[in-house]
Amino acid sequence: MTIAEAPEGLREAIYRARHAVYAVEIGQHAPNAEGRLSDALDAANRYIAATCGGVLAGFVSITPPGPQGYSIDKYFRREDLPFAVDGGSYEIRLLTVLPEYRASDAAAALMVAAFRWIESRGGTRVVAIGRREVAGMYRRVGLREAGMSTRSGAVTYDLMHAPVSEVRAGLEEREDLVRRIERFMRWDLQTPLRRPASCFHGGASFDAIGSGFGSLDRSANVINADVLDAWYPPAPGVIGTLAEHLPWLLRTSPPTGCEGLVAAISVARGVPESCLLPGAGSSDLIFRALPRWLSRGSRAILLDPTYGEYAHVLEEVIGCRVERLALRRSSGYAVDLERLRALVATGPDLVVIVNPNSPTGRGLLRDEIEFLLKSAPPRTRVWVDETYIDHTGQSVEALVARYDNLIVCKSMSKVYALSGARAAYLCASPHQLEELRAFTPPWAVSLPAQVAAVRALADPGYYAARIEETRALREDLAKGLRGLGWDVIPGSANFLLAHLPGDWPAADDLVQMARGRDLFLRDAGKMGLTLGERAIRVAVKDAATNRRMIAILRSIADGVAFSEEGDGVTFLRKVRPGMA
Repeated sequence: MTIAEAPEGLREAIYRARHAVYAVEIGQHAPNAEGRLSDALDAANRYIAATCGGVLAGFVSITPPGPQGYSIDKYFRREDLPFAVDGGSYEIRLLTVLPEYRASDAAAALMVAAFRWIESRGGTRVVAIGRREVAGMYRRVGLREAGMSTRSGAVTYDLMHAPVSEVRAGLEEREDLVRRIERFMRWDLQTPLRRPASCFHGGASFDAIGSGFGSLDRSANVINADVLDAWYPPAPGVIGTLAEHLPWLLRTSPPTGCEGLVAAISVARGVPESCLLPGAGSSDLIFRALPRWLSRGSRAILLDPTYGEYAHVLEEVIGCRVERLALRRSSGYAVDLERLRALVATGPDLVVIVNPNSPTGRGLLRDEIEFLLKSAPPRTRVWVDETYIDHTGQSVEALVARYDNLIVCKSMSKVYALSGARAAYLCASPHQLEELRAFTPPWAVSLPAQVAAVRALADPGYYAARIEETRALREDLAKGLRGLGWDVIPGSANFLLAHLPGDWPAADDLVQMARGRDLFLRDAGKMGLTLGERAIRVAVKDAATNRRMIAILRSIADGVAFSEEGDGVTFLRKVRPGMA
């Protein structure tokens, strides 16, 4: 069975089916000699149809907001309705399944399709008049009775409605139905069956700076410790070149295939150019590669917790099966190498290892990664994200020459202080990159980003010195956080994971309170299933900013009183001048 928006050529079959059901079968209308039913709303209605082998099996109609009004206007005055009708109101009507298909999921699939059609267009309320005998179908997708009914011919209809948000909540509780639709039906709507989920990364500091960039001076007072941008500027050669040539760099198209950047990476990393694929940041490469390689039937292994981009793409975008290897606080979030090796040996389609891991900051050695690679079947891709590897010096890029199922994802954003430029690359055996090259657009990386990355690669000494400074700054920040009573996990990158003690608010509350003082932190509990509600990730900044962060956090602690009642803790916030 195919679910799709009905083409114009199917309309006549729909009108004749309406006559067969609503006139002949249930007596809502008198039969007519033409054997067809249509009305004025059909000029604006959109029909979604279920077909089998091109034969009509069922349909549902959607009336969008507009001057034509709705079918409910024939039966109810708008001033009597218990809800507002506005530009976000859509009506679902004429849910119909032909007799020979009524034992299938066609009716439920058509209702879900109508809702997704409405939801994807920004609708805010769904309205329907449901035949009383089948009102349960409407209730099962989240609609509720408005307490108003009408009779049309021999049929009684109940007015039903719900905000789109409530229907969405109801649909998320019907995973069984969604899976049946996926399994047994061809979903051919332009709107996907599953609503694409958004992926939160941090970067909330632009709420204070302004995403319209009208007040960039505000950035000097905002501490964006919820993202892992470098605390230092790019190398002097980067700044000097961009400053000298900026007008030309902005108006000029870059090399189509990033040829100069690829050559510079090849020299710096000692890998062939054929093993490199550039991208506009690691997110670009993740979204480009994984949906090409995997499907809903695929199986992937993730560490938990880890960088949330991977779980989002695998579970929410692709919808494949994800198995997690839990990293535990009791073991300092160290990876159980034997357990991971055993999982790798079972032959999943993909294994993702962020090394060092975010948010834990713990890393694997090069030899440990190779130990895992030796256990991986040839068809299992092992994806190692080395965004923060420069802090440990344990890259496995050179291993792509020996393991052709190894893919190394390298961001140049963090260590090279180029987060705003967006430059990255994949390093892998040429056959792994062959298909992805066909899906790589020309000019994938901007000219300013290409030039900045090339200049950055030319100054390894500058970045080596900054990495060493970062190590010292990380230790000082850890000492300051421990002075607040926090349990800080020893890390190896430019951030720290910490657990809040019981006399502090939960992470989400603390994040909100800190924002009122222009300090943006990351609630790390949202990055996995094992961290809980008291985990915070903090980016390492320069010495003065680190001291300011500690001072802000200490002032927040001084402004919170705690009242213990039995086994519970009540947080009583003393709002002082200037405090959130």
